[in-house]
Amino acid sequence: MPLSLLARILILALILPPAALALVYPMPEPGSRLIGQKLYHKVDKGDYFQEIAERYNVGFLALMAANPGIDPFLPEPGTDLVITSQMLLPFAKAKGIVINLPELRLYYYHPSGDKVSVFPIGIGRQGLATPRTISHISEKRKDPVWRPTAEMRQRHLAEHGEVLAAEVPPGPNNPFGGYALRLGRSEYLIHGTNQRFGIGMRASSGCIRMYDEDIKWLYENVAIDTPVRIVEQPVKMSYENSGQRLIELHTPLTDEEGNNPGIVITDVIRRFVGENEARWQELMPEIEQPSGTVLELKPL
Repeated sequence: MPLSLLARILILALILPPAALALVYPMPEPGSRLIGQKLYHKVDKGDYFQEIAERYNVGFLALMAANPGIDPFLPEPGTDLVITSQMLLPFAKAKGIVINLPELRLYYYHPSGDKVSVFPIGIGRQGLATPRTISHISEKRKDPVWRPTAEMRQRHLAEHGEVLAAEVPPGPNNPFGGYALRLGRSEYLIHGTNQRFGIGMRASSGCIRMYDEDIKWLYENVAIDTPVRIVEQPVKMSYENSGQRLIELHTPLTDEEGNNPGIVITDVIRRFVGENEARWQELMPEIEQPSGTVLELKPL
């Protein structure tokens, strides 16, 4: 029987080198939301998406969405892959940590106000969604102990037929990895992981997963009481100072029943795109299958 996508990613992840550190961008000038540059990777023999995603520190699903139709395990050598290293900042105050769930990214706005670091993350899977919330970093832990809740232990027993330990000490078997940051008084954490294949995917029990290299950086640089805002923005738009209209679309999250209505065309989106039929025809493939890349709407 062919291996599932998740199983194949797990096998490959076990042999990968450590991930690169976060992408750090200068903040755009006032009136702009665009950061980063378009970047491409020419596939060499032996390359595969999980390794490429870790090399550039972008999400696995983001890489797949930006390169539809390309085999993520056996991409053709010589193929130019789009690396999702250009993006629009989310609609949220540029302070502290902002997490946009549909794009599976965490933004950290440096206190200096001149830089933003961007990290790929894993979030809660269907039925165990990461909540939208406004919170703050209330606690920082190095070498955290993992104590699964009774609900987690029951679910693991039902799904895998195995009894989870009541407590897992620091080490390679600890799902929290080396560092954890608590959100307010909640049970939700931003933490490392011992399962690197879950970064850039919906694979957690509701917490926010990061590569250990990335969470270590946050642990060392983010202060207690740093504000955290978790938003759900599958559509990001910007009227740039240059006159460009830029749009970035991501696949919306599925609901608890597994339904996904796709991109909903709101009045705000209609006004942004305008009434020109040719422009809508150009945009429709992106609406039906979002690539997560920044697109410019052509002038009328």
